[in-house]
Amino acid sequence: MAGSTIGKNLKLTSFGESHGPAIGGVIDGLPANFTLDLEYVQRQLDKRKPGQSHLTTQRKESDTVEWLSGLKENVTTGAPIAFLIRNENAKSKDYQHLEQAFRPSHADFTYEKKYGLRIEAGGGRSSARETAVRVVAGALAMQFLEKLGLRFSTYVNQVGSVRMTKDYGFYASEEIEKTPVRCPELIIAEEMMRLIETTKKNGNTLGGIVTCVIENVPVGWGEPVFDRLNARLGQALFSINAVKGVEFGSGFEGATKYGTEQNDIFNSDFTTQTNNSGGIQGGISNGMPITFRVAFKPVATLMQPQISVNKNGEIVELEGKGRHDACVVPRAVPIVEAMAAFILLDAYLENKCVHL
Repeated sequence: MAGSTIGKNLKLTSFGESHGPAIGGVIDGLPANFTLDLEYVQRQLDKRKPGQSHLTTQRKESDTVEWLSGLKENVTTGAPIAFLIRNENAKSKDYQHLEQAFRPSHADFTYEKKYGLRIEAGGGRSSARETAVRVVAGALAMQFLEKLGLRFSTYVNQVGSVRMTKDYGFYASEEIEKTPVRCPELIIAEEMMRLIETTKKNGNTLGGIVTCVIENVPVGWGEPVFDRLNARLGQALFSINAVKGVEFGSGFEGATKYGTEQNDIFNSDFTTQTNNSGGIQGGISNGMPITFRVAFKPVATLMQPQISVNKNGEIVELEGKGRHDACVVPRAVPIVEAMAAFILLDAYLENKCVHL
């Protein structure tokens, strides 16, 4: 099974399944002699882990990281950093009814047809449990980027039809973390939470949008043509479970504008009066904040009956069992931030190699 490694100068390989003994990863390419705050890594994982509020799945996982190599105490050695996160609360029996049937909008059918078999419990490699590995890698990358002066603001912009009134604002982490839904506009956050609670009671699910604003990215990160910075960020963001759309700057709305409205006019200091480009032009960072939105579809597992098919093509009725999110968007915030941080550090290392 290919596809478990991402990055060029900085690489992450993830492994493990949702209901196996553990998940984990190997990070190669982090510079040596950098002191890491490993408690910060754990705090980022706590934002993603299940069971953190009444809005999320009640699977209980501590998501405690075990560091296996690449560190001398908490200082990078330059060698690959390997780590484990043990699965402590898997309930595989919740998936026994799926041995012969395919869930709608899940990876069950495609995995079975491609590989000739699949792991029913938790979805195996297709499970969003794997994203905890990405959060670890991103939390390490974030610490390097913060030393370079980069600042991130990542939050829930929309749940279902409930949307923030301001686009691409920069909010402090304290504002974002005031509510479990991670929306910094508190009145809108309350609406979002009520909508998620009602949807959960009805056995249904919701999608939404995560916004990310990254300040102080220098000019010149990214390469032309196939390695455009937005292309590499797009690949990383689309690799997150349930992501169905990524837009930079004005995104799809820009398609409705005239060029006179869309163009970012320069100031004398080479900043621009607007940022419709989302901080990237020609695939290269232009010094303005990098801004993008990530759209997540509703969770595919519903706690109500759905019509589907079994391996013989016979119509069957399925209903979700066990513990599942009604809306994954609040837990996706640290995942989106992690993938962006990882790709940006990779781009920095590439830029540094080229321009020594």
